[in-house]
Amino acid sequence: MGTGHSIDSPVRVAHLGINSVISVVDDLLCEKIRKYYCGEFNIPYQNIPRSSKDGRADRIAAYLETVQQIVHTKFEELKNLPLFADSEKDRYFRLLPSSNSLRKTYDYIATLSDPDERRRLTDDLTERMTPGFIDVNIMAKVDALGTAGDGKPLSSEYSDASAALRGYANSSLSSSLVLSAGFNPRLYSYLSEFGDFYRDKAGEIRKKIVLKVSDFRSALIQGKFLAKKGLEVAEFRIESGLNCGGHAFASDGHLMPVLLREFREKKNELVETFQPMVQSFYESMGWDYPDLEIDDITPKITVQGGIGTYGEMQRLMNDFGMDGTGWGSPFLLVPEATCVDDVTTKLLANAGEKDLYLSNVSPLGVPFNNIRGSGSEIYTKKLVDAGKPGSKCPKGFLVSNTEFTENPICTASAQYQLLKINQIKERADLSENEKDRQASRVMEKTCLCTNLGTGSLIRLGIMKPSYGRQEICPGPNVAWFNREYLLDEMVDHIYGRTESLVSAERPHMFAKELCMYVDYLTELTEQTDPEDKSGLNRLKKMRKNLHEGMDLCLEIADSAAYPDENLGSLRSTVLEQRKRLDMLFKADVA
Repeated sequence: MGTGHSIDSPVRVAHLGINSVISVVDDLLCEKIRKYYCGEFNIPYQNIPRSSKDGRADRIAAYLETVQQIVHTKFEELKNLPLFADSEKDRYFRLLPSSNSLRKTYDYIATLSDPDERRRLTDDLTERMTPGFIDVNIMAKVDALGTAGDGKPLSSEYSDASAALRGYANSSLSSSLVLSAGFNPRLYSYLSEFGDFYRDKAGEIRKKIVLKVSDFRSALIQGKFLAKKGLEVAEFRIESGLNCGGHAFASDGHLMPVLLREFREKKNELVETFQPMVQSFYESMGWDYPDLEIDDITPKITVQGGIGTYGEMQRLMNDFGMDGTGWGSPFLLVPEATCVDDVTTKLLANAGEKDLYLSNVSPLGVPFNNIRGSGSEIYTKKLVDAGKPGSKCPKGFLVSNTEFTENPICTASAQYQLLKINQIKERADLSENEKDRQASRVMEKTCLCTNLGTGSLIRLGIMKPSYGRQEICPGPNVAWFNREYLLDEMVDHIYGRTESLVSAERPHMFAKELCMYVDYLTELTEQTDPEDKSGLNRLKKMRKNLHEGMDLCLEIADSAAYPDENLGSLRSTVLEQRKRLDMLFKADVA
C-alpha cells in the first residue's frame, strides 16, 4: 500500500470491525495526517517538531493514539445505534462472513418475534462487538542511522526502524506489528526491550508480532531468533515474491503453491521448535509461562499477493490450510477504505495489464511494482528533460549508498545522480549508447519517501492537486478491477456473495505469478555475464524450481475448480511458460 494509501484506513473502516495496517515509515506524513484529523474531530493538537530529540518515535506514537481515539469514538457511536434499522450497526454484521458466529447470531435474532428475547439477545450481541485492529507495519531494512546536530552518528536506538518500533511500543494500542522487507537482527533484538510483546499473567500478548516471509526456511530462522528472546510470532504472512504490491522480493523461482505446500506440511514444526526456547527464556527470567492450549501458541499462517476471486481464496484456505488471506491492491479502488487521490484512482481504474510493471524506480535497488502514467513518473521525467535529475531528498528514509560519500545518501537524490552520471560519462570502456543506457537507469530512481504520501495529502485536501508527483505501487491484480467500488461490493466479492467483480478471463493468481517469474528470469538471463558461473548457477536453480512449481500447478489444474476460479488458464499458462523456459535455456546457460 505504500506509506500513504492505508495511513488512515482504521479511521475509515475499523469501527466496522475491519482490520487494516498503517505504515509508519514516514513519521512526517503521520504528523501532517494527525494535524488534519485532530481538526476534523476537535482533538487538541500540539506540533512535534523535527528538532525534537525523540521526534520520530513521538510523532508515530501520537498519531497512533489519535487514530485509536477516533476509532473508539466512532465505534461507540456505532454500538449505540439501533439494530435492524438499516443502520451502520447493521452494516457491521452484514459485512461479516456468513460463517462468523456474530453474523449467525445477528441472522438468528432477525427471525425472532418475541420483543423481549430480541432485546436480550441484541444487548448481548452488542457487547460482543469489537472494532478492527489498528495494525502497524515497519519495513525492517529501512533503518537509516541519523546524525546529531554536530554530525556525529546517533546511537542505534535512534535508527529509523528502532525509533518507529519505539513509537508503536509506547502507544497504548493492542494490535499487531507487521515486520516486512527482510531480517534485521538489531531491530528484532530491540523488541525484547518492551513488555507488551510478552505474555501477561493471563496469557495475553498485548502487541503481537507478525512476520512477512518468503519461505519456510526464512520463517524458521527468524522465528528461532525471536524465540530465544522469549518472543513469539503470532503469524507468518507469506507473500508472493513478484505478484504483489510495493517492493518485490523475488525468490529463486519458488512459486506460491510450492511454498504453501511446505508450510502446510511443516506447520507443526514451527511450534515444536519455538516453544521450548520461549519457555526456557521465561524460566531464565523467573517468569511463569501460562498453561495454554496448542492453538493459542501455534503461529497462524496467512497468505497474500494477487488473490482476486472467492474461489482462489477457498483454494488457499481449504487445500493449503491457510488461516487467512490478505487483499490489498483491489482496495485501492475503494475510497471508503483507502486514501487515494482522484487522479490516481482514475489511473488505476483504467489500467490494463501492460500498464502495470516491475520498475527500477526504488532507491533500495529492489524491483518495485508500478503503474505507467503516475504523477511521480511524469514529474521525474520532467526533471530529467530539464537537465535537473534527482530529488532534494527532503526526508532521507531510503539513504543507503556510500559510493561517493562517507555518510549514506539516496540514489534518487540529485547529489547521487549527478555524481554517478559524471562517473559514467568519464568511462572510456563504454560506448556512447551504453553510457546513455546506464545514465537513464540512474535517473529512473524517484523520491518514494515523498511521492508515496502525496496522494493521501491531496485526497485529504492538505495539498493541492496541482502539486502532482503521486506515486502508487499496486500489484498487477488491480488490472482486473476497472472502477471505483463500494466497501460492501468489495467485501461481498471477497466472500463470494455476489457475481464476481472480475471477468472470467482473468488468469488464475498462480498463472500470473508464473508468467512474472519467467519474465523475471528472462531479464536476469540477459543481464548475466556468460563467464559468471555463480550467476549461471542461480539461473539454473531458478529454472529447476520453476519446473517443480509448474508440476504442482498442473496437479491443481486437474482438480475440481472452486467458484470463479479460472483453472483453465493455469494449465495453458504452464504449457506456454514451459516452452519459454526451454527456448531460454537452449543457449550456453543450459
